[in-house]
Amino acid sequence: MTRLMILPSKDSTGIRLLRVPEDYESHEAYRNATGVISEVESDNPDYAWEDIAEALEDEGYEVVDFILGPAVD
Repeated sequence: MTRLMILPSKDSTGIRLLRVPEDYESHEAYRNATGVISEVESDNPDYAWEDIAEALEDEGYEVVDFILGPAVD
């Protein structure tokens, strides 16, 4: 089973989708991704999404392209 993680954003163009490594349980994946993102943000105040994506990919996550559909509410 493929597990995906949505990285939400206030700006819809900033929403990202990741494929979670198979060996991570849900709570581990959430905690790990949070730590990776925090580390990038603290190490480089001028970070860009590409810096975060590279760090996540180093941990086994895969950035997935997606189409944002219409709101359902």
